Amino acid sequence: MGLGVGSITIPAVKLPDHQSEPEVTPTSVRFTQTVGGRTGAPMPRAVKHAPFIQYHAPIVWTTLELTMHADGTHEAAMTGASGFPRHWLFDDCGNLVAKSSVAEYKKWMADSFGRRTPWGAEDSPALVSEVESLLERELQDAIMRGGKKPDIRRVKEGKVLVEQGAVNDELYLLLNGVLVVEVDGEKLAELGPGAVLGERAILEGGTRSATLRAVTECKVAAIPADRIDLDKLAELSTGHRREEPSRSSSAITRR
Repeated sequence: MGLGVGSITIPAVKLPDHQSEPEVTPTSVRFTQTVGGRTGAPMPRAVKHAPFIQYHAPIVWTTLELTMHADGTHEAAMTGASGFPRHWLFDDCGNLVAKSSVAEYKKWMADSFGRRTPWGAEDSPALVSEVESLLERELQDAIMRGGKKPDIRRVKEGKVLVEQGAVNDELYLLLNGVLVVEVDGEKLAELGPGAVLGERAILEGGTRSATLRAVTECKVAAIPADRIDLDKLAELSTGHRREEPSRSSSAITRR
């Protein structure tokens, strides 16, 4: 914290780890743990729940599950998280494998204290999405920093960003929230922050091949087609043909 020409460091406050009793079956065991805390600096604010005034900062937490099977395999999952900030899940090699899809600063400020945390009586389910590809990360930089600023749009829950069959040649970057991909009314995939969308219409004559509908409130960056290298979009499109039978089963697992 800066104070004029100087600064001071206020230690964060760590809360006790929450560890559930292991869930044991004949073939597996599941461990669940929640860790969290808050900044040491005060954050006075009015809230909508009693006592209606909070002095301390909201709580931040992450709940993880680890399931170990008798055959030696294992999987991990992020099952709960505070609404802010975004949460990141890494594997045992340090690779990013998943992240929370929604960051809700205002809700976190208003609700994340007292019994509305795992140290009270409630956890918040985490909407988790797979990590975007390396190519999508490269395109993110081009969309957000490649000259003219993108058009930032908000899409309300249940509303449509683009409709299948519509003519449109914009490219989109999902910044926050979850979009579902629908083809002929069938839901094929759910996509989270970092997903780059709309390249097929740009490459295939401008007609949208799918409907993109907001599962949660979404924030999206949009740019004209002429601002991105078409070769990169062609490479990206090879993994986005979700209506093809060989791809639909794997695509629908993306959360």
